Amino acid sequence: MAGNGTRPRVGVVKLTSCDGCQLAILDLEDELLAIAERFELADFPEATSNRWSGPFDVLFVEGSVSAPEQVERLHELRARTTTLVVIGACATAGGIQALRNWGDVTDWGRSVYPDPSLLPVLDRVTPVSEHVKVDAELRGCPVSTDQLREFLGALLAGRRPFLPDEAVCLECKRRGFPCVLVSGATTCLGPVTRAGCGAICPAFGRGCYGCFGPREQPNVSALVAQFERVGLSADEAGRRFAGFTNGAEPFRAAIPIEGAARPAAAASEGGDARN
Repeated sequence: MAGNGTRPRVGVVKLTSCDGCQLAILDLEDELLAIAERFELADFPEATSNRWSGPFDVLFVEGSVSAPEQVERLHELRARTTTLVVIGACATAGGIQALRNWGDVTDWGRSVYPDPSLLPVLDRVTPVSEHVKVDAELRGCPVSTDQLREFLGALLAGRRPFLPDEAVCLECKRRGFPCVLVSGATTCLGPVTRAGCGAICPAFGRGCYGCFGPREQPNVSALVAQFERVGLSADEAGRRFAGFTNGAEPFRAAIPIEGAARPAAAASEGGDARN
């Protein structure tokens, strides 16, 4: 893996997002100079005026897929990339913007634009993995800088990155925080959410919002039942999953929004041709 000389050639691209995950890369601060010495930042609009269309040894993709041209661009980038890494809740799970999947884009488009045809968007907002093969996922809203450091270090060392798949609850226990779900009867997605944030919200007595998406084999139905036991209705309990990672299964299946079956349908324009 080498771009210019012996340095891997790296790119960072954006789809539909707020740029927060790209800024998280810049938040590495003290490590940036060392990263620039070991990687060739061939294309990163937030950091350099250099432009490069590929090939890439590593490509970080921020944002969800919401427009037809993004599908085409993704397939072109995938064909020119050795290792494609999606970063953040939008790229891995659709992000907040995926909440529009439970409505009709034409209806709300008509309320904003004089002609909905001026809005060139897909019927559904989807994570990158529904369109192309993804080699790695770095979760969070924004992406965890710790995971970025770990991934880049593992890449240089030629080893597999250590990205834990434990629940946020374990981070709470290690930091000595009382369980807000048990002691405070507060709704918290920590038991079913992948760790990585350091349990920021429980540290301040708030329930986890699920920014890092579901951990492997989460028992979502049991957590919904617990929410109901602390006083929420079935609908209110399910709606707790309609947040940053609402487009990720099984969170998506728990959301009792009218028309909720729509997001589970096959990928819309652009198809599901992952290559």
